[in-house]
Amino acid sequence: MCGLAGFWAPSGSPLEGDAILRRMAQSLQHRGPDGEGYWSDPTSGIALAHRRLSILDLSPLGSQPMSSYDGRYVIAFNGEIYNFAELRDELQHLGCVFRGRSDTEVLLAALVRWGLGPTLKRSAGMFAFVLWDRQARSLHLARDRFGEKPLYYAWMGRTFIFGSELKALRVHPDWRADIDKTALTLFLRHNYVPAPHSIYAGVRKVRPAAVLTVTADGEIEETEYWSLRETVARGHRSPLDGSDSEVVSELERTLRRTIRQEMVADVPLGAFLSGGVDSSAVVALMQTESTRPVRTFTIGFLEPGYNEAEHAKVVARHLRTDHTELYVTPAQALEVIPRLPTLYDEPFADSSQIPTYLVAELARRHVTVSLSGDGGDELFGGYDRYSLGKRLWTTVGWVPLVLRQMLARAVHAVAPSRWDAISRHVALALPRSRRLAVSGARIHKLADVLAADSPGAVYRSLVTHWPNPATVVVGGSEPEGRFTNGAGCFDASDFVEWMMYHDAQTYLPDDILVKVDRATMGVSLESRAPYLDHRVAEVAWRIPMRLKVGHGQGKRVLRRLLDRYVPRTLTDRPKMGFGVPIDSWLRGPLRGWAEALLSPSRLQREGFFDPAPIQNKWHEHLSGQRNWQYLLWDVLMFQAWLESQA
Repeated sequence: MCGLAGFWAPSGSPLEGDAILRRMAQSLQHRGPDGEGYWSDPTSGIALAHRRLSILDLSPLGSQPMSSYDGRYVIAFNGEIYNFAELRDELQHLGCVFRGRSDTEVLLAALVRWGLGPTLKRSAGMFAFVLWDRQARSLHLARDRFGEKPLYYAWMGRTFIFGSELKALRVHPDWRADIDKTALTLFLRHNYVPAPHSIYAGVRKVRPAAVLTVTADGEIEETEYWSLRETVARGHRSPLDGSDSEVVSELERTLRRTIRQEMVADVPLGAFLSGGVDSSAVVALMQTESTRPVRTFTIGFLEPGYNEAEHAKVVARHLRTDHTELYVTPAQALEVIPRLPTLYDEPFADSSQIPTYLVAELARRHVTVSLSGDGGDELFGGYDRYSLGKRLWTTVGWVPLVLRQMLARAVHAVAPSRWDAISRHVALALPRSRRLAVSGARIHKLADVLAADSPGAVYRSLVTHWPNPATVVVGGSEPEGRFTNGAGCFDASDFVEWMMYHDAQTYLPDDILVKVDRATMGVSLESRAPYLDHRVAEVAWRIPMRLKVGHGQGKRVLRRLLDRYVPRTLTDRPKMGFGVPIDSWLRGPLRGWAEALLSPSRLQREGFFDPAPIQNKWHEHLSGQRNWQYLLWDVLMFQAWLESQA
């Protein structure tokens, strides 16, 4: 795992090019604390920098930027090719000779032998890389299939600049970029900036599973070397048949092979363990592949409703892992908040960023690589919104839209606090076994769903933060497309499958994987996600939906797999979000910080937000009338980021 940066000035190398390159690399030192490397060709104007976190082949033979054995290609590579040993064996049979043991050298040999497209299709891994073709005088930028590793780029005048994080681009002397209000509007809706946008106008992210080819005349051509849409279609054409047990066994075989490959490292390795289904299954399979106890890590909170440490401890004890847990005080969690703008580099408002950073920091004290359960929810139907969304649309979708909209207005006419009181009275009248705590805020959210005119609109409502963000951002607008109307997805007959696909295309790469990458790289820890190996994903999409979501429960096939290693009684519990009590913190220890950032005069002066709707949400939140923690956190994370740029 590493960081990369560089620039290409086709009209000639700029003065002090080496100094510029070093400053770009130094901004990424946290991504690669073990070494640095530089390569440039002044006659072509190309310069590459690399920061190294040594994982495989710790010797100088693994250093980058690295040239291919024939001298044609030079690469700066961030990530891991998990099946590099298989590729190496195949290439050796074809006559290739290797000097070292790194996956980067194998990748370069494959590029020489097979070319870029075929090599990417053969490679399993997580990565982002920049490849200079000395023969064709062209530059290629590539990213892994699900977008685990980031890569930004931009033309700044006559210079093309690129890097693993925005901070590397910003230190280049040609950097000129304004905040993109379209991206800001999208951020308020989603709590992240979706690719290919960045928070800056003219600065883009390479899309997952894409290769960009840049030429000296400024042209950028994008090609796709793997398609989730086609993967889903193949799964429909060739579903896994056989008994349920046989389907579980096929998934188990694929996951075990992937985990076996992802456990290859020349440094200490462990795993995050929450005690939930996803991470518990990963750890269980890791333990079957290991001759000694796997190192596992979790953090706990003392606040009720936010603590998973006890569940993780029970699973760890059963699997006999070498388990480490840390209970975090509110003060320790709050100390992370000032670091977030620099850590995430552009506005990012998933509040689980805080515990994610803390568990990464804990793991880094003991290991350099940690496996995780990320991707399990999207591939196997784990989010509550899948069952909820389908149930809601099935229940109310047949009712004429005008009647549903009238009902939604009636629900909104009753304050959430009043709904809270009604819910409590109803619960008291029911037997304890049938009581269900439903907050007024959740009832209002469900009312928004009632007014939806299509299944896609139901999904959009369930994942939306600010419902009309263009009215909050001064001069803001939302582009038409998959982010606003749900377009861009395949025509799935199953609404749950539609939502899973959409999440895998948007929420997974732009929220979950951004959160994990920046948190782990911020402490120089490599995180690996076995579920996101494309071979696992291709099997997952062949599994019938009845084995994913049914009877109000998600991840059914994964639960059956885990049953083979851990008793169901230890893992069968409601899904718990990996969060912190932002709602009460904003009314308590964070109130002064928040009020300064949300000051109407400040918002007016900066010119990005209309203060009125924000102040309205702030006052309702402080009074306890509503819980606007997510919407307010969106604005606060932008404001904190903006302040850090001054």
